[in-house]
Amino acid sequence: MEKDEEEALGSEVSVCLQKITITDYMKDDFQYEEVSADDEFSLQEGDEDLSEALQAVQEQAEDARILASKPVLTSEKSVSEVPEAMDDFFCNFLVSLGMSRTLDCFQTEWYELVERGAFTAKDIGFVPTVYTCNQQLKAENMRLREDLDNYKRAANKAKEAFLKMQKERDFHRMHHKQVVQEKNRLLCDIKRLKAHYASYEPVLKQMTEKYRTALRQKMLTSLERDRAVGQVTGLQAILCTLESGSASQIPVKKAGHECERKKGFQGSTQKALQEARQQETLDAGPAKDSEKKRYPKDSEFPVDSQVNSYIAPAKEYSQFLEHGEYKLENTLKLHDAAVSCLASHPLKNLVVTGSDDRLWKMWALPDGDFIMVGEGHTDWVSGCCFHPSGTQLVTSSGDAMVRIWDLSKGGCVLTLKGHAQAVWDCSWHSCGDFVASASKDSTSKIWDVNSERCRYTMRGHKDSVSSIEFLPFSNIVLTSSADKTLSLWDARTGLRVCTFYGHLHSCNHATFSLESNMIASGDTCGVLKLWDMRQAVPILSVDTGPRSANQVAFDHSGHAVAVASSDGAVKVVQPGLGQLHSLRGHGETEVQSVAFHRLAERLLSGAADGTVSLWTSGSSASVLSMERTA
Repeated sequence: MEKDEEEALGSEVSVCLQKITITDYMKDDFQYEEVSADDEFSLQEGDEDLSEALQAVQEQAEDARILASKPVLTSEKSVSEVPEAMDDFFCNFLVSLGMSRTLDCFQTEWYELVERGAFTAKDIGFVPTVYTCNQQLKAENMRLREDLDNYKRAANKAKEAFLKMQKERDFHRMHHKQVVQEKNRLLCDIKRLKAHYASYEPVLKQMTEKYRTALRQKMLTSLERDRAVGQVTGLQAILCTLESGSASQIPVKKAGHECERKKGFQGSTQKALQEARQQETLDAGPAKDSEKKRYPKDSEFPVDSQVNSYIAPAKEYSQFLEHGEYKLENTLKLHDAAVSCLASHPLKNLVVTGSDDRLWKMWALPDGDFIMVGEGHTDWVSGCCFHPSGTQLVTSSGDAMVRIWDLSKGGCVLTLKGHAQAVWDCSWHSCGDFVASASKDSTSKIWDVNSERCRYTMRGHKDSVSSIEFLPFSNIVLTSSADKTLSLWDARTGLRVCTFYGHLHSCNHATFSLESNMIASGDTCGVLKLWDMRQAVPILSVDTGPRSANQVAFDHSGHAVAVASSDGAVKVVQPGLGQLHSLRGHGETEVQSVAFHRLAERLLSGAADGTVSLWTSGSSASVLSMERTA
């Protein structure tokens, strides 16, 4: 009986398989895996039986026939060439549903029927191609749905970005409007301030004129007061002399002729001058000025008839400097900032350099060994100069002070205050008792070292005074200014003697030749001018630019002039030969100072990188043509 029932069930299954058309239109989107016929499965209790699965397959077959009637499903292009067997299909179907016990029963009965020969594979056939086509269309549909979802997400992101950009655009539009409003408000304020400034400018000019007039009146009043005090003192002395009857026995000195210096500080020059003045006073009688009583330590200016003792030794170096060719011997790193000034010792192979690092340093040639470092200025050191004896040093600084240093003590012994702005340069008189300083406040001052006071303030330049220098063994002072002029002053009176006109740009520096017959000056456009000191006219003009000529220096023979240029070169001009030599040793770094050292027979140049270059005679310098203009 059991065998008959099994045969009947197998026949029914075969009939059903022949009538069923499979489709992939299912509610769930499960993708089935293909299971080989050799796999063994075991039935589990509690699962659905095979009849219920076949009923579901029949319902899906009806839907498949409806879909198969549509033209879109009639294409045979994507159908697999190898159809799937029916048993494999059922196995895959049961596996996809997780019906393992039903699968085991199906496989057991299926292979028993095949072994008995109840049916063959040809009788059963294959899964219709429509099912495979539906499966591929389903996969394509799922892919398209995924693409659609991706496109939707991308569209949402693009929409969010678009909304964000719209908000940013609105914000920037509002910000731009605010900026425009602020700009318009600032323009209105600027116009209002310009009008306000224009209304005050005439008042400022008027106040400036009043200030200058008041200064002049103050000076005149001071002179009148001193003259009146002198007259009263003189009259009192005469009266006392007449009363005592010994007028011819009173040695009265003229105003400013008395100089009582501290022990050990009075030089031979002042001693000789005082002795001569005292003898003149004894011969001339009583004086009428009382300044001797007010400033008893004031020094006496020497006479101008002294002989320049530097001229004769300079002739020894005339042949050396006549060739004018130099080569770089050494470059020394001495400061952390720009080297703004150079000064050579009058008796030894020593050099002092001042720098923007607020220090001055004394070092030996040619190795650059440090001997002394001076600290005390609170701003850059702008100028330096040795005492004629080489025992002291004067420095000027951007802190508006002039300091005198005792080299034997290694410290500052005197600070001179009086300038309102930075002091650009300083110089020492050949007698060693006077110091001159040039300032940005458009004035120059003559300082008495012994009485520690300003003897004269020289006013006349309309702009900053860039440099100052005493004519050797004379009381004449040379100044250069940003007002494009040079001036000669009498240090004994503080009055201007002569003015040199000819520069078209601000003058940076000016210096005397050793023979005191020429003046060299350089301006901010690199123009070097040589002047006849007696006639006050230019005799030669050389364009070393276009960069600024920061400092100029005559050699000790007077045959060459060195120029410190902002283009990084040292220009050596030989007026007699009509040549211009360009010395390249600082690269592109600005050269700010230059000086000749007579004893060491070297040319020194200081640059903005804190280095000093030493130049000696050679043949490596390039010679350029020089244009001479009257």
